[in-house]
Amino acid sequence: MKKENKKEKKQKKTNITVYLILRFLVILCMVEQALKGNWHSVALCFLTLILFTLPTIASRTFKVNLPTTLEIIIYLFIFSAEILGEIQNFYGVFKHWDTMLHTLNGFLSAAIGFSLIDILNRREKFHIRMTPLFVALVAFCFSMTIGVLWEFFEFGADRYFNTDMQKDRIVNTVSSVELNKENKNDPVIINDINKTIIYSGDNKETVIQNGYLDIGINDTMKDLIVNFIGAIVFSVLGFLYIKDRDEYKFIERFLPVMKKFKEES
Repeated sequence: MKKENKKEKKQKKTNITVYLILRFLVILCMVEQALKGNWHSVALCFLTLILFTLPTIASRTFKVNLPTTLEIIIYLFIFSAEILGEIQNFYGVFKHWDTMLHTLNGFLSAAIGFSLIDILNRREKFHIRMTPLFVALVAFCFSMTIGVLWEFFEFGADRYFNTDMQKDRIVNTVSSVELNKENKNDPVIINDINKTIIYSGDNKETVIQNGYLDIGINDTMKDLIVNFIGAIVFSVLGFLYIKDRDEYKFIERFLPVMKKFKEES
């Protein structure tokens, strides 16, 4: 018992240390951006500080215990997405930064969905007993739903606030029935596009070299695909965990647990 308490104290200390370091870095970033007059970035830093409080709020509101590993990953995820990704432009500098975060999001969302169902499934008061395969399937569907809702949010932000959350890509091939002069359902394919020219108000001319600008479709589909991969990975691990909880005990590092349930078990 003393060993467990010692371990829990050590994990809590690690958690607090990571939280304070990241919070300090965000505040430094906020001061830097304020001195540069980048008020949009200052707002993002402020938002990040608010998001850092979500694990604690969720833990108290829903009476759940978040494993140290999961909580630290959540802090790092928020920091990587908002501070490194948006303000430090890691999305532009590192080609696969966005892909990595969306894959991780798929994994973590599946973990949360899995824990919700697994908690109910293990309670004596809950009379329905779901098979491991069904629990894994629900976790997968939960993760994909979160992924789709996030893409809705990105689309809405781009459409109504002129952001570029659905990162545009330059592609050099077009395949579209819209270009078919006979209005047939037969796509016209244009390969090796060298450049496109956009004419806008006041005869302004914008030249896009090496292709045309794809408005977010490729990015959205790529995000959903990697979310799918992350969800599949955790769902498989969750399935194996239910079949043999001792063999795959490391999965518990990613699973929130109801406080009452933890006390009862």
